[in-house]
Amino acid sequence: MSVTGAPIDRVDGVLKVTGRARYAADYPLPGLAHAVMVTSTIPNGEIAAMDTAACERMPGVRLVMTPFNAPRLPEGGKAAAGTPIAGHVLSLLQDTAVHHNNQPIAVVVADTLEQARDAASRLAVRYRLTDAVLDFARARTQACKPEEEDGGADTRRGDLDAGLRKAACMVDAVYTTPMENHNPMEPHATIASWDGDELTLYDSTQYITGVRKAVSCTLGIPAEKVRVVCPFVGGGFGCKGSVWSHVVLAAMAAQRAGRPVKLVVDRSQMFGTVGARPVTEQHLVAAATQDGELTALRHDVIASTSVVEEWLETCALVTRMLYACPNQQTSHRLARLNIGTTTFMRAPGETPGSFALECALDELAEKLGIDPVELRLRNHADTDPQKQKPFSSKSLRECYRVAAERFDWARRNPAPRSMQADGKLIGLGMATATYPAHRSEASAMARILPDGTALVRSGSQDLGTGTYTVMTQVAADALGLPPERVRFELGDTAFPEAPVSGGSQSVASVGPAVQEAAAAARMKLIRQAVADPASPLAGTPVEDVEIADGWLRRISDPMKHEPVCAPIARAGGRPIEAKASAHPGEERNKYSMHSFGAVFAEVHVDPDLGEIRVHRIVASYGVGRVLNPKTAHSQLMGGIVWGIGMALHEKTELDPVTGRIANANLAEYHMPVNADVGTIDVVVLDEDDPHINALGTKGIGEIGIVGVAAAIANAVYHATGRRVRDLPMTPDKLVD
Repeated sequence: MSVTGAPIDRVDGVLKVTGRARYAADYPLPGLAHAVMVTSTIPNGEIAAMDTAACERMPGVRLVMTPFNAPRLPEGGKAAAGTPIAGHVLSLLQDTAVHHNNQPIAVVVADTLEQARDAASRLAVRYRLTDAVLDFARARTQACKPEEEDGGADTRRGDLDAGLRKAACMVDAVYTTPMENHNPMEPHATIASWDGDELTLYDSTQYITGVRKAVSCTLGIPAEKVRVVCPFVGGGFGCKGSVWSHVVLAAMAAQRAGRPVKLVVDRSQMFGTVGARPVTEQHLVAAATQDGELTALRHDVIASTSVVEEWLETCALVTRMLYACPNQQTSHRLARLNIGTTTFMRAPGETPGSFALECALDELAEKLGIDPVELRLRNHADTDPQKQKPFSSKSLRECYRVAAERFDWARRNPAPRSMQADGKLIGLGMATATYPAHRSEASAMARILPDGTALVRSGSQDLGTGTYTVMTQVAADALGLPPERVRFELGDTAFPEAPVSGGSQSVASVGPAVQEAAAAARMKLIRQAVADPASPLAGTPVEDVEIADGWLRRISDPMKHEPVCAPIARAGGRPIEAKASAHPGEERNKYSMHSFGAVFAEVHVDPDLGEIRVHRIVASYGVGRVLNPKTAHSQLMGGIVWGIGMALHEKTELDPVTGRIANANLAEYHMPVNADVGTIDVVVLDEDDPHINALGTKGIGEIGIVGVAAAIANAVYHATGRRVRDLPMTPDKLVD
């Protein structure tokens, strides 16, 4: 009986609830010292001088590393800047320039964390200030086209002007989203330990191989001299998909101090030093005929980035492919600010982009007098309009139907402010969700052991998403063993290489590799058994042998069987091992691969105070084959909760004078708590995608957040008659 697709409990659950799961900062290495980063207090300028004397005299201090004594690195520490995913322009104390507030400018190492913190506070720094650009409105006037756009900055199809002339109705509006910061429960953390010229990093990361590549390039040492270990990650959401300054600084400090060094990024340092979602300003024009057929779509995006490098939030990608529209034009531009480099945040591009697009569609539906669901159905894209390819699978029509029925959308009175209960204004809104189905090359190893258990490994990562569990299920089925007899290991660059756990691709990438490696090991065992004269299966054709529930068995004569450990024991106890790699083929050139969903939201709004409460959300998704409904439900629900935060709470407040983040803590950076989240009803459709990979699986880590903010915004408009186009939707935007 297959366990793939069953809602089994997390195999790592007991370790986590008993506190035995070891995270990056939990390794008790002998002689471990503690490092604290000192960060800048100005937004732009230069370090004129540093007085380290008082700091160095503090008890327990082992090292004060500054731009004036730090080791010189190849290419000024920029050797890995072009490494995909793994490389950023890092602040590695190679010069005295300051480009943003909270930039790392020194590292203090001491025997204890308390000593390191105390000493770091005594470091005296004198700056030479330079004018900084901190106002997005000012920066946007100098917005520029990305230098490395790979053809993705601008697109055009059809004749936009002709489409606008043909339209009977048009929406022309600007939507904005603020800077938002990742706040995983586990902050970034690294332990660096040198053994001669070999470096081991215990790092909280979404990409162990990327860390190894970036660190080896930056330090100028061979990649095989760097090992990265990360068995557990306490949340990542994109910010741990890249290498940041603290990782290399920890390695540099450990080498200089001559002992292992632990560097845990303070919560306040999570704002600015390890990325954020950028500010976006999105100008969207949507035009349609009187019967709702889209004739033109235009989506122009300006997003913030840092002054030291580009990072593009591709908001218009969703507009290019979601609806059938013959005439379309999109553009992306960058506004440079003295801020830390922005980066991936859950569903980068699609999350803010869907807010603008789906709100504009809602506004268009109201102008036309067409139900919002019906307008989307009339413009449903049966094939990808941008790539001109069929979708590998698409269940969006069914998502609309199922979610609308469960939500009871039919009861909605379309007139704003028409629905009320218990003194509150009731609003019902909806939006479409989509996210690309990514897949990369991955490798795995499977080993059947003499005791009849199996060990399966891949150098992937588990961010709390359930990778341990679903890979155990895939391996168990491919091996023919019960899941309790399979141990899946990940998080070590000594294991076969796997891609970044980002872009919702881990299951789609690593799953097929695990399946192939396990199937190859199973076949090796079968061949060994049928070739063994002492086996009851001797001479049996391999196609007539199966392994089920830990037994080798002849299909045509089930009475001939033996445990999987028997052939191994007779061969001297030598384990059976196989390796495999799986990679995308021609299918990605033939099909457009996406997941889809529909999100329906009900809000209750206080007419006097403007307080918004999300009463319930119903969402349905077509995401290919689900390997574990329990972990899948958790992922999708988590994304929806974050979407509530995006809609109503989250905003990073940048001080316009100092460039400091004014709410760099979990008390003032507002996120939804239990009281903010109403009923969430998630439905995952039974969808078959025969093209994405052998398992038919798509990633689900990011689609859950897409469309949620728009659905809530559309519901708020329906409740109040006020269209809020600037997130977050706080009460002041709803009251006079």
